[in-house]
Amino acid sequence: MNTERRLKIAIQKSGRLSESSLKLLERAGLHFARSKDKLFWYGRNLPVDLLLVRDDDIPRLLLEGVCELGIVGENVAAEKELEAAQRRPGAALDTLAPLEFGHCRLMLALPEDQDYTGPKQLEGRRIATSYPQLTARWLQENGVSADIVTLNGAVEIAPSLGTAEAIVDLVSTGTTLRANHLKAVATVLESQAALYRGASTLDNEQQALLDKLVQRIQGVQTARETKYVMLHAPRERIDRISEVLPGAETPTILPLEGQPGRVAIHALCTEQVFWEHLEELKQAGASAILVLPVEKMLA
Repeated sequence: MNTERRLKIAIQKSGRLSESSLKLLERAGLHFARSKDKLFWYGRNLPVDLLLVRDDDIPRLLLEGVCELGIVGENVAAEKELEAAQRRPGAALDTLAPLEFGHCRLMLALPEDQDYTGPKQLEGRRIATSYPQLTARWLQENGVSADIVTLNGAVEIAPSLGTAEAIVDLVSTGTTLRANHLKAVATVLESQAALYRGASTLDNEQQALLDKLVQRIQGVQTARETKYVMLHAPRERIDRISEVLPGAETPTILPLEGQPGRVAIHALCTEQVFWEHLEELKQAGASAILVLPVEKMLA
């Protein structure tokens, strides 16, 4: 591939999604030559380069076709998508896969000493937020007219300063809210990191490479929860044990040398394997039960 055909992936330069995004790409087999300014990393083993930018910039880069893939929180993507749609109707991001990290909630919060009776309580009030588009959409969906005060930071101190009567902000643990004598009362948006496709037009070779990358990333996600289970069991207990194995396709049955009445059962379990599953397998007649992590997986 020549330089013009290289793909670009945008991720957060620093912040709560940065490290997890890098680890995901590394597990998908991507290796980069890291630059000193940490803004552009050249792909060494595949024609795929990395842009490290502010998370707020990632949706814009995708919508403008500057990069082909991006990893960003659903909260940021949705906010910037709504903002772009006001200027250019129909502007939309293509969500390829949720990534199961960076979980948080965009929530409405009130002072601790106030009871919450429902969205109608907010009629005519001032609400401070860094997410005016999402907040406006939620208010509209609930038939509420309120004054949105847009702040770029320190949203949680708005009620104590008298800037607003309520806030809409991201909540992970709730510690910041409690420190500012606020309580979360309603969820505006559930969010996690996700993989997005850009608006650029790709030729067949680029599309094949993008499809390969997406398949690898989805394989990494699947492998994260998948376990490889091996055990011994009486042959007549195969059906019962197969029922207990969580999320397993048809297991592999292997004869045990010198034990005609017993078999080895190997299975990929795509759901979490808890101690309760192992105990139930034991009760069903299984022995020598091993649960191993899966490093890589392609469906």
